[in-house]
Amino acid sequence: MKPSRRPSPIGHPHLNRFYALARERYATLGVDANRALKTLARIPISLHCWQGDDVCGFENFGNPLDGGLAVTGNYPGKARTPDELRADIEQAFSLIPGKHRVNVHAIYGEFGGKRVDRDGIEAEHFLNWIGWAKVNGVGLDFNPTCFAHPKAADGLTLSHPDRAIRRFWIEHCSRSRAIGAAMGRALGKACVTNLWIPDGFKDTPADRKTPRERLAGSLDAVFRKPLSAKYNLDSVEPKLFGIGAESCTVGSYEFYLGYAIARRKLLCLDAGHFHPTETIADKISSVLRFLPGILLHVSRGVRWDSDHVVTFTDDLQAAAREIVAHDFIDRVHIGLDYFDASINRIAAWVIGMRNMLRALLLALLEPPAIKSAEAAGDDTARLALQEEAKTLPFGAVWDYFCEANGVPVGEAWVAEVRRYERDVLLNR
Repeated sequence: MKPSRRPSPIGHPHLNRFYALARERYATLGVDANRALKTLARIPISLHCWQGDDVCGFENFGNPLDGGLAVTGNYPGKARTPDELRADIEQAFSLIPGKHRVNVHAIYGEFGGKRVDRDGIEAEHFLNWIGWAKVNGVGLDFNPTCFAHPKAADGLTLSHPDRAIRRFWIEHCSRSRAIGAAMGRALGKACVTNLWIPDGFKDTPADRKTPRERLAGSLDAVFRKPLSAKYNLDSVEPKLFGIGAESCTVGSYEFYLGYAIARRKLLCLDAGHFHPTETIADKISSVLRFLPGILLHVSRGVRWDSDHVVTFTDDLQAAAREIVAHDFIDRVHIGLDYFDASINRIAAWVIGMRNMLRALLLALLEPPAIKSAEAAGDDTARLALQEEAKTLPFGAVWDYFCEANGVPVGEAWVAEVRRYERDVLLNR
């Protein structure tokens, strides 16, 4: 990988020398930093569009956010139109190294001022997203939106006791799969269509079995039509609980794990959807023992699934290491999933995306002696080497990667966000 010819965005005249020294240090430990950067450059992260407008979308129905979801804050400048949202995403991508994807929810269609209900959405409502993705060379992922709707007001959708309501959501999810396939076909990159529903009970239900039977039947109806994996990959997403569904979540982890294995679907592991004492990293190799692939939703829960901006935490690093250390890069689809309206929304994207990439790079730079020590039964050396690896010159390699991809190095990207905020966001 060759660095760009322009000066470093933070004016580092010695950046190449710093990288050369770091590369030499890693080489003494059997790590090829150049190879690590080449591998990192081919890993796409799916950026979630709903961070840009606080999960409002463009239906214009005026439905309040529900389903256990809550956005806090009122930072100025949120996107009000599809064009504004796409412009904001372009700005974020200009500050993030690599080539990535965009994850779109069904409520972000463009309906031409017409009232199109969820069971009437079609690929034509997302043609502008597809055209924009083609121009920018990015892939698209998709999600049915099974919340913020009158037919989800009582907290049940695909598991609802009313057959007509179940049929409505089955149709919506089926059409979402077709839209995902249309996106994949148009872009030549398979679209991951991820299905999450908020279904659950605030207080202890007398019957947990029947709602899960209904959900299984609804899912089978949604997935009845086979779609080519070349264009669309189906994923199902479990959750521990949500606000208003604290006592029982119909689509629990155990339910969807069994369903994904039985029906050969991707299982989505969302970092915020488990007990605070659970680590998502430990689940990756277990699930991939029985499934061909998974979707990883990267979030940061604080005490619960609060969808905080992703930071460079031990949990994030552990998840990235599991992906890299066990050669799961091509079997794990990584996407971000959080929303914070208390800070600049573009900064929230950039922080999370750069941290996910940083975590992957750190894993790619792990000295092989750590695994070798464990294989030899030398747990003392394993622990010692794991700790010593924490102070290796990883930062110099990351800075070089940013420079090589033509994006700001270090904190210089913050000034670009401030400029965009002043020139664009504050004028909305």
